[in-house]
Amino acid sequence: MLNEREIVLRKHAFAILKAGINAVRPNKLISDHVSVNEGILKIRDREFSLSGFKRIVVAGAGKASAHMAEALEEKLGDRISDGLVITKYEHATACKNIRIREAGHPVPDKNTIEATRELLELVESAEADDLIIFLLSGGASALLEFLPVSISLEDLQSITESLLGCGAEIQELNTVRKHLSRVKGGQLTRAIDPATCISLIISDVIGDPLDAIGSGPTAPDPTTFEDTWSIIQKYDLTDQLPESVVRHFGSGRSSQIPDTVKPGDPHLKRIHNIVLGNNMLALDAAEKIASQAGYSTLVLTGRLQGEARTTAKSVAQNVRESLAGDGVVNRPACLLFGGETTVTLRGDGKGGRNQEFALAAMVALEDVTDSFVLLSCGTDGTDGPTDAAGAIISPYSWHLSRMANLEPRDYLSNNDAYTFFQQINGLIRTGPTGTNVMDIGIVLMP
Repeated sequence: MLNEREIVLRKHAFAILKAGINAVRPNKLISDHVSVNEGILKIRDREFSLSGFKRIVVAGAGKASAHMAEALEEKLGDRISDGLVITKYEHATACKNIRIREAGHPVPDKNTIEATRELLELVESAEADDLIIFLLSGGASALLEFLPVSISLEDLQSITESLLGCGAEIQELNTVRKHLSRVKGGQLTRAIDPATCISLIISDVIGDPLDAIGSGPTAPDPTTFEDTWSIIQKYDLTDQLPESVVRHFGSGRSSQIPDTVKPGDPHLKRIHNIVLGNNMLALDAAEKIASQAGYSTLVLTGRLQGEARTTAKSVAQNVRESLAGDGVVNRPACLLFGGETTVTLRGDGKGGRNQEFALAAMVALEDVTDSFVLLSCGTDGTDGPTDAAGAIISPYSWHLSRMANLEPRDYLSNNDAYTFFQQINGLIRTGPTGTNVMDIGIVLMP
């Protein structure tokens, strides 16, 4: 049974996590940063006169796009003439003037293609005196897709699954996706032109590079077909590619087909990209609540990336040092970290990067008996192909695993963190949160 100290630690950890997620929910971001007053649309420090626009059309894609649409309707109401956003299954909301379509994530499916075709028809109908507000969040790389004629959905699914399974970084995956697409890498702007477009963005990428968030449908793209081929070779995937994909990349590398939209392209002249929220905003809110609860706080990093089990060892070392009194913050202490790790599949188990991170940290901290809790959680409420958002550990986790005769290392080697944590009640389940700014990690030490 958990002792009273650990019960309090877990309660505080979940309160801190909740504060971080709440700070980047679409209704909060749009309420704080979007306003309409006397015909002036103000977004952060930028103003747009609505008097010059005949219609306002809303489009978008991403895990948070439906919640963004719902919040935007609160601001613009019947000023919105038409709209359509594409979100992940079970992430839809009820909107009045904006249609919601659901599709596959992280692997695109038939609904992805059909919904994107409908979205393209909507934005292509816009004229020079129309305003398109595009709502973009993480997940759009899978949810917004219109393929070249030579590429099938099965081709795209095959290469996506190969890249997800080999441990490719999300930026590498998106570089490949952009060059198998007719909407990514700024190419959506070709359909939007000549309308004006304001993209409201919730970032799920370290550093908020516009070309990387949702594969940058409304931003210029610095990557090329040559970059794409280098990634394929890096992960030794050449022999796994469908022949149609090999031919397509070859045509791109020889300039037989156009590359993605580059800086200075005329289609970008009336495009405005504005980031509303990101991982650091969530970490700042989490840090504030931790401080109010009496913890000395330290944000280890907002740029955590790399293999989940490797980065977990690094964070575990920080925990050891802090528990030994050698850390840079005094106890009671709260260490925070954010970013997005990757997992190279070596086994056939079930899990996600946050669950694998927590399990690897637990293994690295096996001999630690001082009180602490550590959690890692996806801000979107999902972690891999599971119903969990992440996992939480403490020294008590080892007690439970030994009582159940479980060997954590076996589950880690099989990428089966979900099954392990399910048996010791260590899974975090939040359900879809309506936002997506990568992951949050929290360590509390009394």
